[in-house]
Amino acid sequence: MMKRFLTWGLGMLIVGLLAGVALAQFARTEDAITYRQAVMSVIGTHFSRMGAVVRGEQPFTKEAFEQNASLVATLIDQPWDAFMMSGGDKGSRLKPEALTQKDKFMQLAKASETEIVKLAESAKAGDLNAIKSQFGAAGASCKACHDDYRSR
Repeated sequence: MMKRFLTWGLGMLIVGLLAGVALAQFARTEDAITYRQAVMSVIGTHFSRMGAVVRGEQPFTKEAFEQNASLVATLIDQPWDAFMMSGGDKGSRLKPEALTQKDKFMQLAKASETEIVKLAESAKAGDLNAIKSQFGAAGASCKACHDDYRSR
C-alpha cells in the first residue's frame, strides 16, 4: 500500500513539475527538449510495466494496470508542442523531418493519444484479452511515430 502511494505521489509530483515547465512556454529550446524527454521517460516506464504484464512476465492486477494506463493517458498529450520548437532536433534523437513534416508528425501523435486513451478504457474494464489487443494497437501507434521521427 505504501509503495503504491509513493509511486502515485511521485507520478503526480512529476506531472505537476512538468505542467509548470509547460506553462513557461519553453523560453529555450533546451528546456523543451528536457521537458519532452522527461515526459516520454515517464510514459516509457509505465508502458514498459504494462508490457511486462501483457507478455506474462508479471502478474495481472487490474488496479495496477489501470493505474499505469491512466497515468500514460494523462501524459500522452503533453510533449507534442515541445517537439516543434525550432532547433528541437539538435542534441536529441528527434529527426529533423519531424520539424519539416509537422502535420504528419502531429497526425501520428494524435493517433497515439487515441490508442492510449482506448488502452486506459480497456484497463478500466479489466478484460485481459481486450487489454492485450489494445496494448498492441497502442504500441504500434507509438512505434509508427518512432520509426519515422526518432533516430536510433
